[in-house]
Amino acid sequence: MVDRLANSEANSKRINVVEGCFGAAGQPLAISGRVLIGEGVLTKLCRKKPKARQFFLFNDILVYGNIVIQKKKYNKQHIIPLENVTIDSIEDEGDLRNGWLIKTPTKSFAVYAATATEKSEWMNHISKCVSDLLEKSGKAPNSEHAAVWVPDSEATVCMRCQKIKFTPVSRRHHCRKCGFVVCGPCSEKKFLLPSQSSKPVRVCEFCYDQLSSGQLSASLPPRSDSYKFPMNNVSDDDDDEDSSD
Repeated sequence: MVDRLANSEANSKRINVVEGCFGAAGQPLAISGRVLIGEGVLTKLCRKKPKARQFFLFNDILVYGNIVIQKKKYNKQHIIPLENVTIDSIEDEGDLRNGWLIKTPTKSFAVYAATATEKSEWMNHISKCVSDLLEKSGKAPNSEHAAVWVPDSEATVCMRCQKIKFTPVSRRHHCRKCGFVVCGPCSEKKFLLPSQSSKPVRVCEFCYDQLSSGQLSASLPPRSDSYKFPMNNVSDDDDDEDSSD
């Protein structure tokens, strides 16, 4: 089915429309063999609160952006290669329902569909696209992924020292290795995490010591000393104005 659509006029037109909606600031999306599988609005859990985002699933990439004018204009385009993606279902809790994690080496975050049926369709299509890509390339499924950030609202005090309370003066920061919300003194150091950045990034003191001693890999998420927070409370920072910390 995908192969038949790859060079069809209808597929080309659909991709051109998506390109147009992102405007000159977006990356070109039309390449040989690329097929637009589906699209829709999903709620993405960002650092400060859930936000509606427009998602486009292609047979090789997942694209999403901010909605400026529905079906007409989007900005802040993000492109995720599907061969690096793994997904995990999230249990319903409170108002956040029908969700799953999208995990990659560079970033990981949670999204929620409007209905259980939509969730099932999205997850099935993503899994199929990833499986097809890996089969063609002969690569093994990705085993590395960036930590999912704990939302600001989940921490009133530093999750490492358990002492410093967050205030407008004592700001929250995020460790790029474990995703914990930490205070400034507990996250003064930086470490190179190649999958996330070409420059050293902020990490908490615990992760820095583990990374420096070789007890923790710079490419794999920490598996010990993990914070047990509800699986629906997992976020990403890329859509917030204050996302540098």
